[in-house]
Amino acid sequence: MLPPGGSEYARHWSLDPSVTFLNHGSFGACPIDVLAAQDRYRVRMEKQPLQFMVRDIEALYDVARAELAAFVGADPLDIVFVPNATTGVNTVLRSLHFEPGDELLTTTHEYNACRNALDFVAERSGAVVVAADIPFPVESPADITAAVLERVGPRTRLGLFDHITSLTGMVMPIADIVRELSERGVDVMVDGAHAPGMLDLDITSIGAAYYTGNCHKWLCAPKGSALLHVRRDRQNEIRPLTISHGANTTCLGRSKFWLEFDWTGTRDLSQYLAVADSIRFMGSLLPRGWDELMKQNRSLTLEARNLICERLGVEPACPDSMIGALASIPLSGGRYGFSTTKLDFDPLEDALREEYGIEVPVLACPDGPASILRISAQIYNRIEQYEYLVDAVLAIGEG
Repeated sequence: MLPPGGSEYARHWSLDPSVTFLNHGSFGACPIDVLAAQDRYRVRMEKQPLQFMVRDIEALYDVARAELAAFVGADPLDIVFVPNATTGVNTVLRSLHFEPGDELLTTTHEYNACRNALDFVAERSGAVVVAADIPFPVESPADITAAVLERVGPRTRLGLFDHITSLTGMVMPIADIVRELSERGVDVMVDGAHAPGMLDLDITSIGAAYYTGNCHKWLCAPKGSALLHVRRDRQNEIRPLTISHGANTTCLGRSKFWLEFDWTGTRDLSQYLAVADSIRFMGSLLPRGWDELMKQNRSLTLEARNLICERLGVEPACPDSMIGALASIPLSGGRYGFSTTKLDFDPLEDALREEYGIEVPVLACPDGPASILRISAQIYNRIEQYEYLVDAVLAIGEG
């Protein structure tokens, strides 16, 4: 089998052409033009560091923040930059105060790094982590909402939920969950790591107290760029993980929320500034902009999922309505081996990479099939690459 190349748009990325890259979801991939824009900010910074860091940075920040806010359906006053969604989750959890016996609600699909943060905060405060059991496969979004609501109790103080689960790629009914918990007096922290650039996002309408999302994944911005959105009525409670000059600084026209998060010490800020460049560049690739791009990525994901399920003789694990640009396919019966911990590599994943040059994750699934194959679709991919993937999976299974 000869590996097929990517689509005509692959030329905009510096991805290794010898690798069939079907794992955009893990770390994203930044286009060459956006990396060049980031380099221009760095050159400007090093040409006159004082001018850049002291006199120019606020205006540059505000441009990037305003474009990002418009893209994700939010007010710029409610958004700050953080390095990644895990930092966003930690920032909120470490800012809030919990009492012994308080319950912190999540699900069995919560991203491991953020679940660790939840456990850490609970251990220090005496709070208890409660995980709603989410089935996989799942029949409908309503099943997920019901599973979450079953675990809400009088001591529930905060909910932490993925908007799109990293493990399965399912788009969670997050607006329904936020609404139901808000009616019960429970704030929600949404881990939207995959949402910006994959979904037509409107953070304001979701209404969560806290929302964080990566820009380096589906927005294709440089690594280390993410947003933290804090609802206006909760901003006084939330402090950055690093306390710096903003703690006792005042500046006309800039909120304490901005002042504390925008400056946490000397660092390279170019990845945040380049978020606006990434939004513009990715939106320029297709005639109808971002709307067409997101629809095309979703269409390719569904086509690839249906192809692989049919060839492997398995049923899709969730309705089409719960798919964005990630999808997981159950691998039945442990035929290909499975992970012993969340951080181990599955033997099938190793074989696909080493024997066929395919980069795709094979993950352990709690309370579900022995392992699952998770595919991503970005504009640089094409359906022939997924045909090559399933051919390789079948060949390894027969070997």
